[in-house]
Amino acid sequence: MTQPFGDRATFSVEIGEFTSPTLRVVDLWAGGKRLTVDDNEAYVSSLVLYMRRDAERVRQRAIKPCPFPENTPEEIFELLRADQTGFRQQFWFMRWSEIVDNVSMYAYLDGDLVIVFQFRRPSHPFPEDRGKVFVARIRPDEFADTVERAADRLDAER
Repeated sequence: MTQPFGDRATFSVEIGEFTSPTLRVVDLWAGGKRLTVDDNEAYVSSLVLYMRRDAERVRQRAIKPCPFPENTPEEIFELLRADQTGFRQQFWFMRWSEIVDNVSMYAYLDGDLVIVFQFRRPSHPFPEDRGKVFVARIRPDEFADTVERAADRLDAER
């Protein structure tokens, strides 16, 4: 049985079954899109570490503000992706192991936590999503609460 934390329309972590003593099915959703379409088996110990780090960064508002406020989120994604100076690395987000290595993702604060992402593999199972930039908006504390509750659950069941 899957245990959901959060809301798929904004951000959600859904914890499924163990597939081995160290691996567990974990699906991530942002802006109504499932991020874990290629791989959803996570090494629990490393995933929990990454989740807690990002939840703390968001809770402390240690996420950079919008880098290009005059642009749309989709344009901001493209500007960050095109950057060759290392500036974009300040906005990398949710680099949570192999379960999201099919997604390019940046985040910034603009009142809400804004997560902009794109599926990068040509083999993405939904052709209509290939090359499209998606946007998820969520209150920072709501994101942090969701991630912390899911990480607590993953920790408790190890």
